[in-house]
Amino acid sequence: MPVVTNRGLGYYSASPQYAAMLREVGLPDAMSIFEHPQIQPWRRLYDRENCTLDATLADGRGVRLHVKRFPAPSRGGAAQHEARGITLLENAGIPTVPLVAHGMLHDGRSFVITDDLTGFEDSEKRVQRGLPFASISEATARLAAQLHDKGLHHRDMYLCHFFSKIEGDTLSELRLIDAARVKKLPMWPLRRRWIVKDLAQFWYSTQNLPAVTDVQRREWLQMYGDARKLSASSIESLRRSIERKVRWIARHDAKLNERQPRRNISIPAT
Repeated sequence: MPVVTNRGLGYYSASPQYAAMLREVGLPDAMSIFEHPQIQPWRRLYDRENCTLDATLADGRGVRLHVKRFPAPSRGGAAQHEARGITLLENAGIPTVPLVAHGMLHDGRSFVITDDLTGFEDSEKRVQRGLPFASISEATARLAAQLHDKGLHHRDMYLCHFFSKIEGDTLSELRLIDAARVKKLPMWPLRRRWIVKDLAQFWYSTQNLPAVTDVQRREWLQMYGDARKLSASSIESLRRSIERKVRWIARHDAKLNERQPRRNISIPAT
């Protein structure tokens, strides 16, 4: 990915296949990400803005870009963390969101731009609307197993971050998004701790879905374990650790929702 220095204003790194399109929609440099009048924030938190840019290209194609803007400096750069996470997933063969560009201004503000996943949707919303969990359980379990077998952990592995494409009644494609916290797994024994956290986050997110039963959650864990060739005793030990972690996540999540009531609002439709 080429890096373009912007006259002392920081840097701007764009994927080659998106460079021409970025210029056409008015995003030729890092400063433009913070000044473009058509970039629309739909969620503002203390540490970031989630935005969309909808535009029509000269050839008539409509495009939607997703922009995260980080208003304050962070150690290592928040945008760099997400760009690095996407790259880690791609290199491991984990389907994810296409990285368009990222960069940082001289004052520490940073940004990351990703392409829209047209035809995909948050799997949690699909299940809420009636999609049987069984239609995505094996695919999500195998993708989680692949992530860990490749030596990575997600650290935000809720069902809503598995984006699915459904054709008819069949899952045709699955992608794991929101890579801001993706990292390489540490060595044992810390490795198991982070694996448990990922699995507990997924488990916890399904508990808010009445259609997903405890039996289905256990079956999901069994499919994950089978994909990783874990023994029955190892899977049972994981289950006990997951359930303990889920109780902790529930308490922590309640506190976060109280402090940041807008943290879980949904992205607007195109």
